[in-house]
Amino acid sequence: MKISVFFTPLAVTQNTVGGATVLVIDILRANTTIVTAFANGARSVVPAAAADEAITLAQSLQSENTVLVGEKRLEPIPGFALGNSPLEMTREVVGGKTLVMSTTNGTAAYQTVNSAETVIVGAAVNFTAAAAYAREIFDANGELVIVCSGREKQFALEDAYTAGRFAQAVASGRGRGAVEFNDGAIAAKELVRRYGDRWKRAVAASAAARALKQAGYKNDIDAATESDVYDIVPVYKNKLIALP
Repeated sequence: MKISVFFTPLAVTQNTVGGATVLVIDILRANTTIVTAFANGARSVVPAAAADEAITLAQSLQSENTVLVGEKRLEPIPGFALGNSPLEMTREVVGGKTLVMSTTNGTAAYQTVNSAETVIVGAAVNFTAAAAYAREIFDANGELVIVCSGREKQFALEDAYTAGRFAQAVASGRGRGAVEFNDGAIAAKELVRRYGDRWKRAVAASAAARALKQAGYKNDIDAATESDVYDIVPVYKNKLIALP
């Protein structure tokens, strides 16, 4: 049995994830926003690597129930209906809608794992549910790949810490040596030893959190560090995120 963590999508190849179970992480803020949107009735989310791709995808859907969502370097994209804040994902706005979404880091990460068998959307807000779902599949096939979106193609502390939390939860209760961890997973678990189980402490220490706070998005950080708010697990398949 093996759990692997990759700190950026740049480290991922199709051979790495082909046919595997993958857990994608972007806690600040894409995954938190996605999970919150589904909790408030969104029908589906279509990840796009860039704003122009999102516009093209939305136009191809030709539906009044399609909403453009996203950000570029923290700020909402001009012309998009919504930014990348979980606080914007209210039932009145996203209920019954398909969200076409582009973010600086998170949505591009999904496009690197298209060959995976199962892709799980993980965050603090659905941590227990997502970890249980991943563990169930891990029990069956013995392998889990955790892909962090990172920050502008570099290591991101908040995602690495979250990866460590998931790695520990999925492997918990097994005997010593029963699970093989790659170096990324070992390092991620060390971050959990460093910061403990306090989401806010670990995430707030990151450069991404400091940048969001300076840009006026402290409330988004608070929302992203609330654990187990929802018991839903969105899954990415065929270039679309939906509830199973």
